[in-house]
Amino acid sequence: MTIRVLLADDQALLRSAFRVLVDSEPDMEVVGEAADGAQAAALARSERPDVVLMDIRMPGTDGLAATRAITADPELADVRIVMLTTFEIDEYVVESLRAGASGFLGKGAEPEELRGAIRIAHAGEALLSPTATKGLIASFLAQSTAAGPAGTPAGADAGRLAALTAREREVLVLVGGGLSNDEIAERLDVSPLTVKTHVNRAMAKLGARDRAQLVVTAYETGLVRPRGE
Repeated sequence: MTIRVLLADDQALLRSAFRVLVDSEPDMEVVGEAADGAQAAALARSERPDVVLMDIRMPGTDGLAATRAITADPELADVRIVMLTTFEIDEYVVESLRAGASGFLGKGAEPEELRGAIRIAHAGEALLSPTATKGLIASFLAQSTAAGPAGTPAGADAGRLAALTAREREVLVLVGGGLSNDEIAERLDVSPLTVKTHVNRAMAKLGARDRAQLVVTAYETGLVRPRGE
């Protein structure tokens, strides 16, 4: 299977560099390039890429607006978006995750990190930049919540979790903690396939596009709280 990749960045030189890296892989190909968010959204609809490498800051329509446009289109539900940013932790990154991006990567990432990010996003996994800390991400995600202690979501947010079984909620806590399916399986003494089933059911019940959305939900509802709080 060839992973179809769309590049969205206002810097032509950077797009060219990314194209070389992507096209050098036997299982990837670049299917389009966009210089702004509006063009990226239009190309996403016409080319139907598997993964979009999206710069957050672009002139005109930025990457955040483009991400919202793509994730709001039911016909593009399978498109995964990886945000590219120079400033790896800021409010734009958090808003991108809330808007439906699968994760983010710094523009200074190594080639193997970039290619790995594309494969991870394509597989539906949550992608957090290797050079960022989950604690900082969690702090930003929790800034606007009024949830109580870990495991006791407050107010309207509690209703978002009501449809989950006790086991699904337990798995969601571990997903929010950054554990992989294999790690969760070991922690709960079940098979990775069983964990995957719980994750998929939680995604369906919560209307999550992918695993990154589960991480966002875990923090926004207060089910998981940043370390140190």
